[in-house]
Amino acid sequence: MSQPLNWRLAARQNPAVSLLIIASVSGGLIASFLPQLQHVLFFGSLASGEYWRLITPIFLHFGLVHLVFNCLWLSMLGSRIEQLTSSLHLILLVLLSGAISNMAQFVWSGSVYFGGMSGVVYALLGYIWIKQKIVPHPLLQLPPGIVGFMLGWLLVCMTGILDLLMGVGVANAAHLGGLVIGMLLGCIFGLTKRFKQG
Repeated sequence: MSQPLNWRLAARQNPAVSLLIIASVSGGLIASFLPQLQHVLFFGSLASGEYWRLITPIFLHFGLVHLVFNCLWLSMLGSRIEQLTSSLHLILLVLLSGAISNMAQFVWSGSVYFGGMSGVVYALLGYIWIKQKIVPHPLLQLPPGIVGFMLGWLLVCMTGILDLLMGVGVANAAHLGGLVIGMLLGCIFGLTKRFKQG
């Protein structure tokens, strides 16, 4: 009985994170069971005015591990930002970092066939990491080793070893683009907050 109540409480406290997880699960289901709809919603040309394609790939997930991994990180990092700032702040951060990380991946690879929330996850990590250094707050205090682990994982993925050993394509440019924009936004909002505090 207590477990459903915990989920409801978490959803009430973090509505934006909950909405993003639901959208990610929906994208994972579409990728698995409705490939024809996948092409309509996620892949295609911006030249024809389909600007939603700058964002929608962040909700597309290929397999359960990919989905669960991203949703766990989104929950851990996004809920901190949402509780500290607002749901709107988190949504705007996700939309901006999603668009930039997707563009970085497209420019790097020349392909529209990629997806996942990982670029956004790295943006949230970068945002928290830098903002915590400028204006420390208990909600932004990450468990020890998280930043080092994620940066190490980024470097491992960039070597191409996962592609070679497991046949897993990794959107490295999206990860790096997300991290950079997240750090930049963390710096901007951190300095703004410090300036307002005097």
